[in-house]
Amino acid sequence: MFVPFLIMLREGIEAALIVGIVAGYLSQTGRHQWLPYVWIGILLALGFSLLTGAAIQYGNAEFPQKIQEIFEAVIGFVAVGVLTSMVLWMKKAARSMAKSLRVSIDEALAARSSANGLGLIALVFFAVAREGVESVFFLLAAFQQSHSAEAPTGALLGLLCSVGIGYGIYVGGLRLNLTRFFRWTGIFILAVAAGVLSSSMKSLHEAGIWNYAQAVVFDWSNTLPVGSPLGVFLSGIFGYQDTPTVSEITVYFAYLAATLYVFLCPSRKSDPVKDKIAQGQA
Repeated sequence: MFVPFLIMLREGIEAALIVGIVAGYLSQTGRHQWLPYVWIGILLALGFSLLTGAAIQYGNAEFPQKIQEIFEAVIGFVAVGVLTSMVLWMKKAARSMAKSLRVSIDEALAARSSANGLGLIALVFFAVAREGVESVFFLLAAFQQSHSAEAPTGALLGLLCSVGIGYGIYVGGLRLNLTRFFRWTGIFILAVAAGVLSSSMKSLHEAGIWNYAQAVVFDWSNTLPVGSPLGVFLSGIFGYQDTPTVSEITVYFAYLAATLYVFLCPSRKSDPVKDKIAQGQA
């Protein structure tokens, strides 16, 4: 429940920041008549994300067991890819997000025709749909590991909390240190992604595709079985297995070491003004 909650909270806040910047800039520049187009873009993006998830889930239900294992592995790999790109992209783009969006808005509304409304809709749609599709792929991977109602509940709570936080940021009554928030959640999400990657390797083995380095590293099935309360918790968050193989352990720590190094490596250039804006203190 906690992992879907955190993912949707982070994704929701990212989307809320984008929408808040767009709506706030339109209001500040006296373009209130364009605000309905922002809502149209949001609704279209949400619908597209839901349809994407439903189509993938429906297709999975029609597959035989072996194909389902391959499908789960592929979904896991895609989830790892989008989670990694999400974390690293946010590190790079957070400081210049507001400026870039304002330039994009001006360009979308530059033409004096009805097409500029479509440009604004497209801007919001692609910005929000990006976060939505990322969430879909991760949540599908998370739901495959947990079939209880806790995962969807956690995702819904995370989304609702992000909407509340986003609205608070938009009206100016809530200050959030975004740099610190995205740093710590980024570290946690990379650890989660490492577990998803390890589980995907296990699915490939169960599908009969990957049969290398399958020696068991340790056996904790009696000490900390994956079916125990703590085992379920660790499995749901970090992809814990009580009998991990060399292959699973290797990809887990290799991915985690590489991504944490890139993520925590300081940027070459630092702008104090932009840092202050990114932290939500300006």
